[in-house]
Amino acid sequence: MNAFLATVVYFIISTAVVLVGLYIFEIMTRQYKDYEEVKNGNIAVALSVAGKIVGICIILAFAIYHSTYIYDTVIWGIVGVVLQMLAYYLMEFFTRSFSMEEQLKNNNVAVGILSLSVSIGLGLVVGASIT
Repeated sequence: MNAFLATVVYFIISTAVVLVGLYIFEIMTRQYKDYEEVKNGNIAVALSVAGKIVGICIILAFAIYHSTYIYDTVIWGIVGVVLQMLAYYLMEFFTRSFSMEEQLKNNNVAVGILSLSVSIGLGLVVGASIT
């Protein structure tokens, strides 16, 4: 496949994986709707969503770089979304003294930064593990 066509295909696949991932995260949050909160200026939620986007894209970038076939990228993209969801639940579990979701809804920027950092950090670790 020539480089231009491959770039277009990877762009379409990556965009689809990110959008599906964000849709799943939108369903997972019960106390608010991500894009409503972003529209209303909730910086904490915006940081959290940005972290998810960047984290998934990091995994996709490593997958594109290391994959022989396009379907490898799709598989790693799905793995990335699933692991990001797992990280979301683990963060909620390990912060028992407060609800991450509630703090994000209340625009706690510190929690938004923490969520962003976990998503990006996880993206780097998962991405680096792709061989």
